[in-house]
Amino acid sequence: MGRKDLVTYNNILKYICMDLSRVLEDVPTQYKKIIEEIRLRNGSPMNIYFNNKDYFITEGGALTNEYRKGILVDKEHIDETFQLISNYSIYAFEEEIKNGFITLKGGHRVGIGGKVLYSNGEIESIRNISSLNIRIAREKIGVSNKIIRYVTNNQNTIYNTLIISPPQCGKTTILRDLIRNLSNGTYDSNGRGFKIGVIDERSEISGMYNGIPQHNIGLRTDVLDNCNKQDGTMIFLRAMSPDIIAMDEIGSISDVKSIHEILKAGVKVIATVHGDTMEDLLSKRSLGLLIEDRIFKRYIFLNNSRGVGTIADIVEGDGFTSIKELEEVSIWGL
Repeated sequence: MGRKDLVTYNNILKYICMDLSRVLEDVPTQYKKIIEEIRLRNGSPMNIYFNNKDYFITEGGALTNEYRKGILVDKEHIDETFQLISNYSIYAFEEEIKNGFITLKGGHRVGIGGKVLYSNGEIESIRNISSLNIRIAREKIGVSNKIIRYVTNNQNTIYNTLIISPPQCGKTTILRDLIRNLSNGTYDSNGRGFKIGVIDERSEISGMYNGIPQHNIGLRTDVLDNCNKQDGTMIFLRAMSPDIIAMDEIGSISDVKSIHEILKAGVKVIATVHGDTMEDLLSKRSLGLLIEDRIFKRYIFLNNSRGVGTIADIVEGDGFTSIKELEEVSIWGL
């Protein structure tokens, strides 16, 4: 982490109202480089999050655990910040707002809380914004370098792979870097890469902004942004001839059906899912079907026991035995 992380933080402040951005400017530099989230809640102190801990911020920019010392966020702060985030044109972002977030330049994502309005059984918009969660996107180029040998095999293809972790343990970051590595072919001495289709249902993998991925996802990667997995699967299989389809956070029966369609077409799949252990996955009916059918040949388990991105285990999918040779350390530090 260095100057780039600091520049990223300072760019985020442009989207936050002046009263609060001035306070955030005074946060000590060592924290600016690692802050993951900035949360604004109407009537509550401003909150930041990093390294699995959250803090309030005083008027002078100091971090504190005492909420009474934290600077209070009011409706005017929320409204001004939301105007900056939406570039003073809320209607231009209506489709994203329906999904509960707006993607900023740089791939950063702002989660939205407020009054949800429905029309014909579907979300029409979110009004009376009451909270904003600014998630700072920090690319971790190279974090998959040490594990890519577990994903590729000797037949110029890959193993169907599932990345499992609790929330905020790095699964999307590692998925993104695997996509980059496999697409560019940097793992291969001959530079051979795969055509990869990314179904980016939540706009987290590519961080698409105005049709341009804000994250490095490789030279041979196509993206369907804000697209559900079932529709995305059919679009890719019919028209884009991918070698691999990648998707984030599977879990529903329709996701399982999509994965079966991918495999029937002879295409490989890399996916992520929330979970802790194999037993945890088996307890979920839809995922249990995939595991029992031996669909995935590699399971990569993450946690934060040694920091975000700790590779807890790598399991082969036929006998469910561990094949991990890596020391259990955060892959962020490898």
